[in-house]
Amino acid sequence: MKNVFKKISNFLNTRLGFVLLALVLYVIKTVYTYENKFNLGVKGSMQTFLMIINPIPVMLLLFGLSLYMKGRKSYIFLLVIDFLDTLWLFSNILYYREFSDFITMALIKGSSATSNNLSKSILGIVKPTDFLVFLDVIILILLLSFHVIKMDIRRLNWRIPVLVTSLAVLLFGANLSLAEADRPQLLTRTFDNNYIVKYLGLNAFNVYDVTKTTKTNANKANAKPSDLTSVKRYLDNNYVTPNAEYTGVAKGKNVFVIHLESFQQFLIDYKVNGEEVTPNLNKIYHEDNTLSFDNFFNQVGQGKTSDAEMMLENSLFGLPEGSGMVVDGTTNTFQAMPAMLDQDGYTTAAFHGDVPSFWNRDNAYKSWGYDYFFSSNYYKQKKSYNVGYGMKDKIFLKDSSQYIEQLPQPFYAKLITVTNHYPYDLDKKNQSIARTKTGDKTVDGYVQTARYLDDSVGEFMDWLQKTGLDKTSMVVFYGDHYGISGNHKKPMSKLTGIKNFNDFQDAQYQRVPFMIHMDGLQGGINHTYGGEIDVMPTLMNLMGVSDKGTVQFGSDLLSSEHSQVVAFRNGNFVTPDVTKVGSTYYNTKTAKVDTNISDKEKSRLTNKVATELSLSDQVLNGDLLRFNKLDGFTKVNKADFSYKKSTALKKLKDSQKSKTSLKMENDGKSYVEDYVTNAPELK
Repeated sequence: MKNVFKKISNFLNTRLGFVLLALVLYVIKTVYTYENKFNLGVKGSMQTFLMIINPIPVMLLLFGLSLYMKGRKSYIFLLVIDFLDTLWLFSNILYYREFSDFITMALIKGSSATSNNLSKSILGIVKPTDFLVFLDVIILILLLSFHVIKMDIRRLNWRIPVLVTSLAVLLFGANLSLAEADRPQLLTRTFDNNYIVKYLGLNAFNVYDVTKTTKTNANKANAKPSDLTSVKRYLDNNYVTPNAEYTGVAKGKNVFVIHLESFQQFLIDYKVNGEEVTPNLNKIYHEDNTLSFDNFFNQVGQGKTSDAEMMLENSLFGLPEGSGMVVDGTTNTFQAMPAMLDQDGYTTAAFHGDVPSFWNRDNAYKSWGYDYFFSSNYYKQKKSYNVGYGMKDKIFLKDSSQYIEQLPQPFYAKLITVTNHYPYDLDKKNQSIARTKTGDKTVDGYVQTARYLDDSVGEFMDWLQKTGLDKTSMVVFYGDHYGISGNHKKPMSKLTGIKNFNDFQDAQYQRVPFMIHMDGLQGGINHTYGGEIDVMPTLMNLMGVSDKGTVQFGSDLLSSEHSQVVAFRNGNFVTPDVTKVGSTYYNTKTAKVDTNISDKEKSRLTNKVATELSLSDQVLNGDLLRFNKLDGFTKVNKADFSYKKSTALKKLKDSQKSKTSLKMENDGKSYVEDYVTNAPELK
């Protein structure tokens, strides 16, 4: 036995031995991370085997590079590589915990548009066990520092590093072959990054991501008009005729779109200790003149809120990696709803109480044809007025009234709330309902910020009633994405009362509110399955704006022809009968694995979702709308728009000459004083 330990010790004191020790430790910590920090959905012996071996090829290749170096440089190089790769792994752990996805190059490219206010969120995400991923690096450093392992500075035979490199390449080839056998077309038809990491590893995913991003950039440069042909052919063949009964019922009305940040459908009618969390939204939801959809799903990817906006106003899916608003918002041609309405006589305006660069809004909104963008630059700023990602909702909505009343009518106004945003912190003086008691800090504060948002909505609706805008406007409410991610299943089980809150339940809880409220509207609760991709065609039909010739991947939710297949960005989907999560198909009604669904039906539904996601990606990645000639629509010229405060306010002042704004209809008298809020910061 002593001889065995001596041989092992002697081997570890060689450069090759040190490389293999580092590799073994790296594999152990990576598998630990896969199992405990990510939710990869590993099933079966083959997937388990691939998960264990997939860290080996890339890291053997990288660690093996140290063998080409001399003496101490070899050890230093390996430790630096190990530390940097571990830092990347650590970053992905934090990102995955909140967003259930991995960091991509597109996300990094757009990080400057989303970086503010992140430090507080990160502090709320970190767990002590996350730092265990650095343990192998520390062990290696200590082993060298205390001379348990001595540096081998002897010259190494050149054949050894060459053999190590060759072995790494061969292992990757074997890994890829086994992965493709278990998951055909892994790299060509994958919409879920979890699959790439599960089969090939995080480092291989990074290479895949960089390659795909480079290819996308090349596609845009090489795109041609004929590329749009297949897209339009598919859309023409699957065209859904809008509901004629509702066509134009909101024509000429003002339109308010209220963005309910991180608001999930289960909050509607939800009670804590017998008390309604959202009494104002509950009331609107059940009113006879509100069209409420209880099977409406968010369909966002990495772009989260920006993806919701992309779908809302363009009926295009967000990108599989990063944010379409960031990646393509400045340079692409769009035929967005604000531009269409603007050219149909509407004044269009977006309101958001944060910096204009967030999600690249200051550029994307110009591409979408917004006349005005009222960002934080337009509002009085105090430290107490802000929380996390912008102004507190009560203050933001009240201060927005001064600009709303000056907009020439009819107008389209989108107001983006932010208080109900992770990490769901709210100062005590603004809390009006008790926290839940699941033991999860993220989950338990959720009802408090949701109540605050609900109070804000109630105050805003009261103001609309005082001004008469409630009679002349259509008010749309929508939730942009989930509030509680799929990594909080245990507390969600306590919150919802569902004992087995699994991946199927998480898919069902991607429901978010979608409500259309208007005086005289024939309302009711609609059980149709749909998602954010369907908002634009639904609203356009209500406003009497034709969608003929448009490139839209959604359809009118009120149409009897509407497809109830709701695609998720990762390729999963939900229908009234079938829910697909990963490679598992569930019966939507029974929540059990569906053993009766035929392979033909699986293929039909999966191909429909994959086709629509792929075609939408082609439109954005190739900037194909520059080739789409739309009757009666003039291409948006971004140079026509300026969101500089002095310029915009002068334009707004000059517009009062038309006498069509709410304020001018009131003989120039303001309604701002009629806006009542109980925001303690304003008392």
